[in-house]
Amino acid sequence: GQNKLNIKKPASINSNSNHEVKDLEIKEDILLADSIEYMEKLHKKYPNGVFDLVFADPPYNLAKNYNGYSDTKTWKDYVSWCNKWLGLMSKILKPGGALLVLNIPKWAVYHAEYLNQRMEFRHWIVWDAMSTPAGKLMPSHYSLLYYTKPGAKPKSNLEKIGLIDSRVYCLRNNCIQIRKKGRFDKKEPLSDIWHDIHRIKHKKDRDAHPCQLPTKLMDRIIQLTSYEGDWVYDPFGGAGTTAMSAKIKKRHFIISDMDKKY
Repeated sequence: GQNKLNIKKPASINSNSNHEVKDLEIKEDILLADSIEYMEKLHKKYPNGVFDLVFADPPYNLAKNYNGYSDTKTWKDYVSWCNKWLGLMSKILKPGGALLVLNIPKWAVYHAEYLNQRMEFRHWIVWDAMSTPAGKLMPSHYSLLYYTKPGAKPKSNLEKIGLIDSRVYCLRNNCIQIRKKGRFDKKEPLSDIWHDIHRIKHKKDRDAHPCQLPTKLMDRIIQLTSYEGDWVYDPFGGAGTTAMSAKIKKRHFIISDMDKKY
């Protein structure tokens, strides 16, 4: 049902944390649920946390055409709503777990103000989404905030990411193909500016969702901040990119969305 907590028979959770919570009755799932209600019930049942990584890509309050959700809240109502699910995301994390939230800079500053009082700040990552300004100053990046929960050592897989393509190159697909054929392959370390991941621009690559994320972005987030066998939760499941990336990277997942179509 819409608000049913879908917690089922026991499945063990593997964790490298000293604060491991045992005998959790959860399983991988895609839930039709209000994420705030779901997380409230989950926190009440497991006050020490459940997940190793929680990630949110919420509606940005830009009047996007979602099904069953109004993306036109007042400034005050939007920030208040965001604080509710951000607070619950931090509560359902295990100590040392990672919280990442993607938004436009306008709202990310309020997310940071709220999270700075509750969690340990790691990075303000800029996702350079490669927009093309047309005669005016246009936003061309998103803010990806990265926090960890106090109480245990945070996880990091930076060495698994390795080096990425240099920013001196054009990173569009046709440019990459030409460059690789010519064996031009300069690399650089990963920084907090992610310039090498594109937004999904072509309809042929999209599902029926107005704000679908590229799989490569979620692959990097999951690989960087969690280990194989860890549990990942996304309260705004949308097109399901988080679940797909978690499966590819050998993590367990639960995602929820309040819209039956998505």
